[in-house]
Amino acid sequence: MRMQAAVLYRQGLPRPYTESRPMVVEEVELDPPGPGEVLIEIVAAGLCHSDLSTIENQRPRPLPIVIGHEGSAIVREVGPEVPDLKPGDHCVTVFVTSCGHCRYCDAGRPNICTGGFAARAAGTLLSGARKLRLNGEPINHNSGLSLYAQYAVVARSALVRIDPDIPLAEAAIFGCAVMTGAGAVLNTAGIGAGDSLAVVGLGGVGMNALLAAVAAGAERIVAIDTNQEKLALAREWGATDTFQAGPDCAAAVRDATDGGLDTVVETAGAIPAMELAYAITARGGQTVSAGLPNVQKPFSYLHAALVSDERSIRGSYMGSCVPQRDVPRFLRLWQRGRLPVDRLISGHIGFDELNAGFDRLSEGGVLRQLLRPHGVPADLLPGNASKAA
Repeated sequence: MRMQAAVLYRQGLPRPYTESRPMVVEEVELDPPGPGEVLIEIVAAGLCHSDLSTIENQRPRPLPIVIGHEGSAIVREVGPEVPDLKPGDHCVTVFVTSCGHCRYCDAGRPNICTGGFAARAAGTLLSGARKLRLNGEPINHNSGLSLYAQYAVVARSALVRIDPDIPLAEAAIFGCAVMTGAGAVLNTAGIGAGDSLAVVGLGGVGMNALLAAVAAGAERIVAIDTNQEKLALAREWGATDTFQAGPDCAAAVRDATDGGLDTVVETAGAIPAMELAYAITARGGQTVSAGLPNVQKPFSYLHAALVSDERSIRGSYMGSCVPQRDVPRFLRLWQRGRLPVDRLISGHIGFDELNAGFDRLSEGGVLRQLLRPHGVPADLLPGNASKAA
């Protein structure tokens, strides 16, 4: 089939992206699904900092590529060996496809499946196939999804079927921002009632971490960012303390919290943010990093202090989630008003605004914009809806 998709030809182009145009909307060809694969119609796809870091060349990818890894979709066709989905099913996408039989999948950790990571590095689907073509030449896939397109062919493990009554636009952010942020707090860190923590970085993932901490009943929630408007939102949404990141921030947080927090979750994806997170972690505490910085940038610490303070440093990829378990769980929390993540949606855009949308994201003024590849519904156009950008 033929469809529209946003193709990333070059990484590392300068801002503003409205001028350098790293992504170009093209008419591309999409091959049908093979065994274990599904054709989906993309309803909404989030603009995430991980996509921005790909555009910036913080995370090199094989080119050309169609990026986009957070979204919602409707099943349109199923290939052989997919017995449990049918056309018309509503789904949230998963950005780590899992093979189901490697040592990590067998251990209940599909988020770090070796097959999924190998396919991501190669720019293919889990099967090793490339289904996208432009003028007969193959285009690479991003995270087994490539959602900045009208349609996609994905592995069955890249989809979580959801209740058709759940609005698909809101469901889109559960595919990354919610899993990563809420999962880092609830799964990786294990935050519960009465606990204390700090969240460093208040983008889409960080705000989800904050909302999850509120839902879990955390007693003290410290929010840290450079942006005062985001700090104001954090206070409105449940943070008990807010601090603006800067040279004196670590000392101020330690003074205010009697030596630091038992848990600090870093979601900014920058080494200075990780250094701040570690600096405000109390003795005996844990620093959890869910951010993805430049792949070449190291983080260092004094090892003797790590030992004598009995601290721990933990990575959290995709919120340590088992998607088939956790996406429905988080959606139920949202339906009950316990996890009001729809507040994070900053606006809906079409293909013509995609490069401008990443300019806005890099400037830090938005949380989650949603690409609507089949066009923005009239009631969500600017001026017609309260959530318009």
